[in-house]
Amino acid sequence: MKHEKNVRDHLPATWRWRCRLLPSLSSVRLGWSIFLLNTDKRVPTLNSRSMHPLSSLLLFRSAAPPSALPLRRRRRSHTPVRASWQELAGVLVFSAIPFTAVKALANSPLGARLRRRLEDRKAAAAAEADALRAASRGARNNSFWYGGDRPRWLGPVPYDYPEYLTGEYPGDYGFDIAGLGRDPVAFANYFNFEILHCRWAMLAALGVVVPELLDLFGLVHFVEPVWWKVGYAKLQGDNLDYLGIPGFRIAGGQGVVVIAICQALLMVGPEYARYCGIEALEPLGIYLPGDINYPGGPLFDPLGLSKDPVAFEDLKVKEIKNGRLAMVAWFGFYIQAAVTGKGPVQNLVEHLSDPLNNNILSSFH
Repeated sequence: MKHEKNVRDHLPATWRWRCRLLPSLSSVRLGWSIFLLNTDKRVPTLNSRSMHPLSSLLLFRSAAPPSALPLRRRRRSHTPVRASWQELAGVLVFSAIPFTAVKALANSPLGARLRRRLEDRKAAAAAEADALRAASRGARNNSFWYGGDRPRWLGPVPYDYPEYLTGEYPGDYGFDIAGLGRDPVAFANYFNFEILHCRWAMLAALGVVVPELLDLFGLVHFVEPVWWKVGYAKLQGDNLDYLGIPGFRIAGGQGVVVIAICQALLMVGPEYARYCGIEALEPLGIYLPGDINYPGGPLFDPLGLSKDPVAFEDLKVKEIKNGRLAMVAWFGFYIQAAVTGKGPVQNLVEHLSDPLNNNILSSFH
């Protein structure tokens, strides 16, 4: 230690702060290891006993502190943000395939036959749909979750609940402190937005938890199983395999710009169909007996859950309740990622292994 101090005294002033980071030669070896991890050059192994301390300190002869070395590496690494015209053209062609196929089918002789067959059975299907809607209204009137006697968000606590919330919609607990449901048309739109985001949140929550579980148990190996690190891995140039299957990439081998454009174009069709209403599929000979929130039919209800009105009305309540929980869970996913830098499954495993030391309070120490 005395010999090292003498060496530090003869170093230039711009290097002395670096020496304070290296109180011993063991720290020099650690710094050398960090240097090797942040360079592509191969250098011979150095031994602190056979080398002069000054030569060890020269490893950190840089214009920036050692902590900036990983940042330099990240700047030099390839980030596939740009896209060539060939890739963009391929995305446009790939994204146009569904629209072109639907248009071609609608204008083909097969599409004409499908429309004629739909016209022949549409009246009977519409009558059956009307009967199901009437049965659903009766089921809501007799259900515990609908109407004036439904549960309220404050339970037995006296409260002046809004009169315009009549319990017609599933999941209506009389909660509207902002008065968003005063306009019936706006309230119907808000319910549509809510149920849509509930379904997205439930699907996305599965996409967060399942890959991390599969990777944790060694069933499937992913390039990056933690949900919030996937985008960073893509920015670093990694190829992402769907379901962990090597080579099964679809767009996982493309750049970020290509993936974003492809996603935007592919969402145009479904969003436009949703805007037009459930009648948008009738040119293809598909009749949907429900409404925009619950279209029904073989395409959206292959299990025939809507055929039992009583059970179906209860399923609507369960869906929106679990969807709201999924949206709240996503808020928790964001907070966990920001505070711990880990995935929700890893956080749960660590908490169960040591609940007293691994919890929300210990994260802020």
